[in-house]
Amino acid sequence: MPPKQSKLFRISSLALLSIAWSLILSASVAPAARDGARRLFEPADVHRLFYVSDLAISPEGDWVAYSVEATDIDEDRYSADLYMVSWDGETRVQLTHTEKHSEVHPRFSPDGKYLAFIASRGDGDGERDPKSKAQVWLLNRAGGEAQRVTELPGGVSDFEWAPDGQRLVLVSGDPNPDEVEAEGTSGPDDGSKPEEHKLKTPKPIVVKRYQFKRDWEGYLVDRYERLYRFDLATRTATLLTEGAFDSVQPAWSPDGKWIAFTSKRPSEEQPDPDRTLNTDLYLLEARKGAVARKLTEWTGADSEPVWSPDGTKIAYIQGTAGKYAGYGSSHAAVLSVAAGRSKSANPTLLSEALDRSVSNLRWSLDGQTLYFGFDDDRKRFVGSVPAEGGAIERLELPESALATSIVNAFEVGRKGIAALATSPTHPAEIFRLTDGLALSDHNRALREQIKWAVVRGIDVTSGDGTRIGAMLYEPPGKRLRKPLPTIAFIHGGPFGQDAFNFDWMAQSFAAAGYLVVQPNYRGSSGRGAEFSRTLYAKWADGVQDIHAVVDHLVAEGLADPKRLGIGGWSYGGINTNYAIATDTRFRAAVSGAGASNLITGYGTDQYIHDYEREVGMPWVEEDLVRYIELSFPFFHADRIKTPTLFICGEKDFNVPLINSEQMYMALRSLGIPTQLVIYPGQYHWPSVPSYLEDLMLRWIAWYDAHLE
Repeated sequence: MPPKQSKLFRISSLALLSIAWSLILSASVAPAARDGARRLFEPADVHRLFYVSDLAISPEGDWVAYSVEATDIDEDRYSADLYMVSWDGETRVQLTHTEKHSEVHPRFSPDGKYLAFIASRGDGDGERDPKSKAQVWLLNRAGGEAQRVTELPGGVSDFEWAPDGQRLVLVSGDPNPDEVEAEGTSGPDDGSKPEEHKLKTPKPIVVKRYQFKRDWEGYLVDRYERLYRFDLATRTATLLTEGAFDSVQPAWSPDGKWIAFTSKRPSEEQPDPDRTLNTDLYLLEARKGAVARKLTEWTGADSEPVWSPDGTKIAYIQGTAGKYAGYGSSHAAVLSVAAGRSKSANPTLLSEALDRSVSNLRWSLDGQTLYFGFDDDRKRFVGSVPAEGGAIERLELPESALATSIVNAFEVGRKGIAALATSPTHPAEIFRLTDGLALSDHNRALREQIKWAVVRGIDVTSGDGTRIGAMLYEPPGKRLRKPLPTIAFIHGGPFGQDAFNFDWMAQSFAAAGYLVVQPNYRGSSGRGAEFSRTLYAKWADGVQDIHAVVDHLVAEGLADPKRLGIGGWSYGGINTNYAIATDTRFRAAVSGAGASNLITGYGTDQYIHDYEREVGMPWVEEDLVRYIELSFPFFHADRIKTPTLFICGEKDFNVPLINSEQMYMALRSLGIPTQLVIYPGQYHWPSVPSYLEDLMLRWIAWYDAHLE
């Protein structure tokens, strides 16, 4: 590893940094390995991956700033640094070199002179204060070290520059009084004074809210996210939003007078915001005491406001309303700001005919075009549509840059669109969308050392005639001359999809010698609203599609019917439990953070809306029948014959540990080979690097032991 540095790298000039970066790059990137010398991907290689994100283009369009997260194996943690790359790809500059914390969310000032970002640390010595909250830091591009500019007790989770470059709008949570340690007076009976043995006792958690828990956040008490106007000259923060509700996703109007934002607030129909999934857009003058005005009346989720360059319109995401919230397609909507101040205003839906969920809205600089990202059957494109409505154009990288790639995110600048794109053998990097020029290449060394799986898409017809798309990973270097041990690796969600992106877990399974298939069962994204909502209140119906895909591989002579495994995480774990209780064909299963007993799930996880909207109330007799029917893997655990490994995080509030504990106990009592692995202190997905490697090693070892 290179020598560690605890301070920000001082910038004397971009030219000198360019030379330094070129030297570092040439020294750290190994020559391309001859194909015969390449090796197989191993679980430990997850520590060598670099995760590129947080794109931002400078006002003049000449530079792209971004964040790169890497693994510090010695400290067993992740940290992220900031980089810049020139639009021609010739100069790459590392802006921060800090080891004990992360810098994220880089954003250029409107005049391009400064780069603001979010980080948790001390006053500038690089040492992180464990009690410090994430704050905004400011880096002068002309030189010098970054300076912390905010000191909000609740930290800063998001911010945006005002057009004048003199102000920011901040998103900051209410400080947690329970983090202030209470001092007790209990101590040993040794004659000493009580204060000499003070105990640090946490205060009780008092819960009053309907939605009272959320993964990573824990128990939700009366603390909310609020907007602040921050004046850089005086370093003062002015509270703009109050009340028992969150205010997030702020966006400045081009004239700097207004802030549009997203909030879920009380209404006459529903006085408790926690009891609805509806969010709306609001408009607020950027001054103390201003009253927010509601812009949207849609009963679904409105979010992610983005102003048009002339300030007359706001583009945003309109989600599905009613019982299918969470299953339907979201749309790109445009609202006239003047009309939006009237309750009779109706937005224009620009992507409704597409029937795909959209995100990442961006305006062209002339305001004539709206761009957005959307999933479509194992791929992800950038969509382009005239601002007044019309035909939608699909934009993607040329195959000369990345064959069969997907675009995870993008930003629009004066010289073009910068896209974060990936393929099955290429972790996400930054490219110019039009010509495919690579602007970052952090994963090159690893890519050129590994013999990757051959990945392709397949299509299968399910039992009721539904077409199911799937991804297939062939073990590297193995010709499919005879049936192979096969793993059905199931994605979570359920609204999500397996696609032509880089998947280190699927690559690990394939490198271990398994044929890996990833079915996009009904309920997945990328196929339209009707395909997704067929899973509504029928949470096990995707299992028929998983079996159909496996049947197809067996019939084609690719999969060995005597050596079939299945596994997945979250809804993938849920589907795994459904599958092994439906059919005994699988000889090994791994259920990660899954559930099987919906009665246990009610009130113990974060999905109270889904339970009550789709399944009903457990104390209502007819609803209870539905709960039990959907919980058949637990209530009919005696049907399961598959050796199953259960894995979960100790603090998972998404699909709590109790779900895995119950299934483990059931199989243990029935004498079915089983184990339960619990990762201490972890939420819905492990955030400790060594746990990720451990998880993958255990997962593969379980299949190796039972699919011989």
